[in-house]
Amino acid sequence: MIEKSEIQQRRVLVVGQGYVGLPLAIRAAEVGYHVVGLDVDTERVKRLVAGQSYIEDVPDARLGPVLASGAYRPSLDTADCADFDLAIVTVPTPLRDGAPDLSHVEDAAWMLGRHLKPGATVILESTTYPGTTEELFGPILERASGLAAGHDFCLGYSPERIDPGNREWRLENTPKVVSGIDAASASTIREFYGSLVDTIVLVGTCKEAELAKLLENTFRHVNIALSNELAMFAHDLGIDIWAAIDAAATKPFGFMRFTPGPGVGGHCLPIDPSYLSWRVQRTLGRSFRFVELANDVNSHMPDYVVRRLVDGLNERKKALNGSRILLLGLAYKANTGDARETPASRIAELLIGMGAEVQAVDPHVVDDAHPRAAGLKNLRRVDVTPDCLAAADAVVLLADHDAFDYALIAAHGPYILDCRRRLVGAHVDSL
Repeated sequence: MIEKSEIQQRRVLVVGQGYVGLPLAIRAAEVGYHVVGLDVDTERVKRLVAGQSYIEDVPDARLGPVLASGAYRPSLDTADCADFDLAIVTVPTPLRDGAPDLSHVEDAAWMLGRHLKPGATVILESTTYPGTTEELFGPILERASGLAAGHDFCLGYSPERIDPGNREWRLENTPKVVSGIDAASASTIREFYGSLVDTIVLVGTCKEAELAKLLENTFRHVNIALSNELAMFAHDLGIDIWAAIDAAATKPFGFMRFTPGPGVGGHCLPIDPSYLSWRVQRTLGRSFRFVELANDVNSHMPDYVVRRLVDGLNERKKALNGSRILLLGLAYKANTGDARETPASRIAELLIGMGAEVQAVDPHVVDDAHPRAAGLKNLRRVDVTPDCLAAADAVVLLADHDAFDYALIAAHGPYILDCRRRLVGAHVDSL
């Protein structure tokens, strides 16, 4: 266990201040570490310096005290990385042309290597394929610093498990998987995270920790794809898929509830399983068929939503071209402003391309917060009012935020396509 006095003497650097890095940095500052939060986004750092958070999991009320005390310092300047004791890398790992893009991880490693000192610890949290820490990240650190991993500095991997907007499972009470390249690294990393979270799960190797993260997300991705495909078949067969899921979920063993939706978003599901598929293909020359099939099903759900909307309008003797469509919820999941890879972007793009007049409502997503949700930028934003609902030819519920007044929506929406099963009525179609 790290003593309080020892915590207060340690400098922690968190590279990347997004959905993973900012909650981690703030938590470390709250327990007493001196934390620098490094990010390349000028506007993001300006907001943090001003005490304005852009992450729901870190309200301004948490950010303000650690800024005022000096325990947390956001920065754009890599010179502020000097003399760190622990560095945690939480940078994005997107896909580019179907292959992992680890350029941000590589850049972070080169930068950290120039400031790395003997006795320091470096931890990678960014989701990636098994082998990244020891085969890519560590060697760059060694080349940039002239030091040897496991001899001169500690190195390990700990996958993030942040679920944006989850009020029950937060960083502190979600079990944290940790690993190190050797026993000393594992011990140091376990101690550090043990000072931040309630439960530590130590695994034997970095590759096991890297695979565990991909396994978690692939499990969800595949099962959501199963629910999505079943929803399409059940609709064509005239069966209520939601009633079938409710019935199956009464089984106390051997079944876990997954529900259909308009598509998957965030980083975890649209991207992370493809890292594993890519690694299997590149290393073993074999296809990871479950991931590839799940990718195909989930990525085409926005197209299915639009097709269902066209069918629903046709039944009401209306054409999509020229119709006013109101989208409710632009985030990829309920009660969060996270619009990374959101299916709403593709749905809006398809609808506009087919001649619809599209309006949108989302109390959590702001216009300029998510550059990777480019399809949302030009949408006209409106408020949910009786007049706005009544003026729409169709209302599409994409993200079921608790902030929505569902009774109002059901009372005034003339035709509703409900992708989340929150509404009932003769004028409501469920996905």
